[in-house]
Amino acid sequence: MCPVDCDRLLSAYDYTLSPDRIAQAPVVPRDSARLLVVKDANDHTHAIFRDLPQLLKPGDLLVLNNTRVLPARLYGHKSSGLSVEILLLEPQPNETTDADDFSTCWLALVKPGRRLKPAAEIWFKGPITDAATDQTPLKATVLASDPTTSGRIIEFQVPPGQSLKDWLYEFGQVPLPPYISNPEASPDQYQTVYADRLGAVAAPTAGLHFTPELLQTLEEHGIQQAFVTLHVGVGTFRPVEAEDITQHQMHAEWAEVSQDTVDRIRQTKAQGGRVIAVGTTVVRSLEGAAQSGTLQPLYGKTNLFIYPGYQWQVVDGLITNFHLPKSSLMMLVSALIGRQRLLDLYQVAIEEGYRFYSFGDAMLILPEARQRQIFNSD
Repeated sequence: MCPVDCDRLLSAYDYTLSPDRIAQAPVVPRDSARLLVVKDANDHTHAIFRDLPQLLKPGDLLVLNNTRVLPARLYGHKSSGLSVEILLLEPQPNETTDADDFSTCWLALVKPGRRLKPAAEIWFKGPITDAATDQTPLKATVLASDPTTSGRIIEFQVPPGQSLKDWLYEFGQVPLPPYISNPEASPDQYQTVYADRLGAVAAPTAGLHFTPELLQTLEEHGIQQAFVTLHVGVGTFRPVEAEDITQHQMHAEWAEVSQDTVDRIRQTKAQGGRVIAVGTTVVRSLEGAAQSGTLQPLYGKTNLFIYPGYQWQVVDGLITNFHLPKSSLMMLVSALIGRQRLLDLYQVAIEEGYRFYSFGDAMLILPEARQRQIFNSD
């Protein structure tokens, strides 16, 4: 029997998933993914993602995250020959930029971390003494350790007139999640079709199901679209470790909610429409922009952690994928429909053969399914 404050416990967000349920590649076409539709507090049904225009209402507003995933994984070596793997997480304040005005200082996860202390140098595209190439290699220097992420602050020395962005596109790799053990997808399949703001290290995966044709059909049905940007970083996928989840601290991620998006949301609500967030990153962006009590434009970092008991400000409904056990993403969705309700729906999805995680199927939580009860935080 779960205690009264069960929603606070990390162990209460666990479930068992067979490895064969973890999708290793998206379905083709994208909008042929399955969709578990949560209709109200007690009812659900099964659909296909392309059915979305018939499941929403004219006047609804879809809000999507237009971030684009960086080729953020790089492989290099120290001058000793030791192989090094780097995963860029987010740019850091720095006076130095490259030819494309792209920051050259980054927070990164590195392997092997214990061998990469401050002042360590990392080379990419061959050692500096390589006479077989006339191209100056890219060099990075470890500036400091970051205790919050166990990462490193590194600074790239980009050859004059060159761009770090170009180096990343030539030599970097789009970092797929570690549970995709046998990748069967191309890098483009890990980008949404509307991605145009480079800066994420993971895709906003709920948006991977949209095609240009589906977006057009939605517009033709009177379902409008607006965009935010949240550059998905360590805050989204960092594990929750505290058994009392209220002690978890989210790592801040960069978010932008424009005045145009704010105006569209206000107009939608004034006309009786519903705001449907496409993905948990959109939820955090919109709710983060409303923490003053009124939705305002946001250009900065948000570390908003949403869990049961959260008082919703903006979002009415949600399109989301199926998330890892004990993740902050499960806690966010639980805040919308209730933790036990979510676990029950996950069990339904498992029994019905749904595919899980980044390349998996999706869930549509309609506004009628939102939990109305207030969580007691005392």
